Amino acid sequence: MGVRLMVVDDHRLLAEALASALKLRGHRVLAAAAPVAGAADLVISRAPEVCLLGTAAPAEAGIFDPVVKIRRERPQVAVLVLGPVPSPRGIAAAFAAGASGYVRHDERIEGVERAIMKARAGEAAVAPQLLQGAFGELLNPAAQPDDEGQRLLRMLTPREVEVLVRVADGEDTRLIAEGMGIAPSTARTHVQRVLMKLGVGSRLEAAALAARTGLLDRVGPVLGTARSGQ
Repeated sequence: MGVRLMVVDDHRLLAEALASALKLRGHRVLAAAAPVAGAADLVISRAPEVCLLGTAAPAEAGIFDPVVKIRRERPQVAVLVLGPVPSPRGIAAAFAAGASGYVRHDERIEGVERAIMKARAGEAAVAPQLLQGAFGELLNPAAQPDDEGQRLLRMLTPREVEVLVRVADGEDTRLIAEGMGIAPSTARTHVQRVLMKLGVGSRLEAAALAARTGLLDRVGPVLGTARSGQ
């Protein structure tokens, strides 16, 4: 039996693509909406069984305020957060706000669907390793703040790191493909994976995030490995 759903994300294309995929799998999608800022009122008025709420910054203060409002006004609605690999505190914050689960943006549709079914059943829908990390961080907080650039770097494969560097250098898909000796379609796929893992919607945002977090200052050894393996 299908689930009555709503998909809300600041990136409208992502929301609509996910909504279409879930419709094809037999679920009833009441709306695919953006931006997240106005999500709470829309979800409260439509009252779906499960709301998929996208976020690119799970550790940002106040980011889960819509979850708090939805759970207060419509406690029967299960809110499933979609986001990048967060710090453990980001996951803990999602659950503290009342979320029923946390699913990574790069999860396959089958994994998203399993999380939806768990959330509707009242179960915690989160990968065990993410949950363990959240509890571990809360019980034994790190002495130093997370190094955001290093954390983001760990999310990417060596090849994706090279793609990010080339994106930051302003290379388009053709130049990336030529420089890495791959097909343009493959280069395009790599770029999309990088954007999804970083939780951004454009190449410009990816380049800005990499520069702001100091990620580009840390890619020397990884990039050297990636290029030597071509």
